[in-house]
Amino acid sequence: MTRTRILLVDDEPGVRLGMRGYLTAHGFDVDEAQSLAEAQEVFRTHRPDVAVVDYRLTDGTALELLPRLKEIDAAVPLVVLTGHGSIELAVQAVKEGAEQFLTKPVELAVLKVVLERLVAQRRERQRLRADLSRTARASVDPFLGQSVAIQNLRAEAERMQHSDSPVLVTGETGSGKSVLARWLHEGGPRADAPFVDLNCAALSRDLLDSELFGHEKGAFTGAVANKQGLLEVADRGTLFLDEIGDMDLTVQPKLLKVLEEKRFRRLGDVRDRRVDVRLIAATHQDLGTATREKRFRSDLYFRVSTLILHVPALRERPEDISVLARSFLAEMGTARGRGGVGLQPDAETALMRYAWPGNIRELRNVLERAVLLSGGGALSRGDLRFESSPDEPTAEDDLTLEELERRHIERVLRRENGHVERAAVRLGIPRSSLYERLKRLGINRSGFQKSDP
Repeated sequence: MTRTRILLVDDEPGVRLGMRGYLTAHGFDVDEAQSLAEAQEVFRTHRPDVAVVDYRLTDGTALELLPRLKEIDAAVPLVVLTGHGSIELAVQAVKEGAEQFLTKPVELAVLKVVLERLVAQRRERQRLRADLSRTARASVDPFLGQSVAIQNLRAEAERMQHSDSPVLVTGETGSGKSVLARWLHEGGPRADAPFVDLNCAALSRDLLDSELFGHEKGAFTGAVANKQGLLEVADRGTLFLDEIGDMDLTVQPKLLKVLEEKRFRRLGDVRDRRVDVRLIAATHQDLGTATREKRFRSDLYFRVSTLILHVPALRERPEDISVLARSFLAEMGTARGRGGVGLQPDAETALMRYAWPGNIRELRNVLERAVLLSGGGALSRGDLRFESSPDEPTAEDDLTLEELERRHIERVLRRENGHVERAAVRLGIPRSSLYERLKRLGINRSGFQKSDP
């Protein structure tokens, strides 16, 4: 994680110099201000972990400054220093938002201990909030299943989890991209900080701009107050931008600036603000094609795709359908006090035969509807309601013969873990013929192997 940032507010340069030198030597990053106005500006722009404010400044006192800082960010602890301490003054400072009241000259070692304690308390509060959030929602394993495809995804994701680089998660709608994004956050170094998600496809350009970057009062009609953007909310945590391929072209350069400079500007503001977030983006689109068609900026694409994870479609991992279904049914049955809900053989067959255009999300919806409407006991085929019948034609009917051949061979190889001889037997052709087809169709069998056969 990044170093702790301290804001020192004092109108005496010598005092600031001494404290800055000591704190910097002990691992803190230090920003300075010498007046009320400058303190507000630096606080708003750099958002410290703790602010240390001298009581008497050239343009006012700490009692005037504290409520202004709390209005900007109430979560930042404030420490007041004074050379003329009194019980009345200390009580008033606490009422205005100070966590600590210290008399000058303050011992630097004591100040360091106070700052470390306040930072630890703040991070513990963040951790507790994150724990409560995680407990409140159902925990979903993004790697539930036994297929080679999903195990390969797990291995790749585990290598990326502790990186701070941007991650692009690709895959079809409903395949579990957002679940994977949250898993990356919760197992990474920023787990105790916020996880903030925003669906770029759900908002117009103006709303997306305002939600992401925030705005100042009067920035546009209806902006009756300052609004903190989600970038600020996610500071030191993770920002998840779902369906980033739908982000408006006019907003993309602003996001690029955040990634490259860690700075942004609210709508209607003239000042840059500093922010520290890890970006995870997701899309069902081919962003490479989108850049060539000028629908997505190439410089932003290269920045957000530092690391790439592809979530396979459910039809590409058919051996996982039963595993996922049983997991969902156990969860749903427990939530409704019914215990585990089973599947009759005809229902399991229907699940395996269906194309699942909506992927895991559709599977969960089909099962949840069946559990709600069934009379109890194991689900039968008659309890399942699909968008289209498993026996009806699917989108594959529009594919060419070569495309159908490629998909069928890949499906069989996946089931046989890349073992060519067993796949040839299942396909009913000689092994040499299968090798010839693999070469002609450009299929790499190693991508379906757990280990060499």
